[in-house]
Amino acid sequence: MTYIITSETKLEKAAPPSLPLAPTAYDSRYQEQLNNVLRLFFNRLNNLFGQLDSSTLIPPTTVYTVATLPSAVTSGVGARSFVSDALAPVFGSNVAAGGSVKSPVYSDGTNWKVG
Repeated sequence: MTYIITSETKLEKAAPPSLPLAPTAYDSRYQEQLNNVLRLFFNRLNNLFGQLDSSTLIPPTTVYTVATLPSAVTSGVGARSFVSDALAPVFGSNVAAGGSVKSPVYSDGTNWKVG
């Protein structure tokens, strides 16, 4: 599934850092430098993930007519979609064509149901 990401600021890639080469003997300056590089990298990742909260993810929905819905069997149990021509939809009932009501639908594995 593809998601549309909306954000007021552009999401930047967090490239992996260039790690300093390790000396042959223990050196506290190397450990401090390594920790700083990793700290900066993980701070960038944390900031990037902070922009991806659930309010910025909008799953796309294709709008079908009842006649053009894909098969409920091949779509599988729990598949969701949206129709634009439902006739008197009642939650949990099989969706019927012939009206002008827009309604969400889901597959029970056999039929498309209103809801």
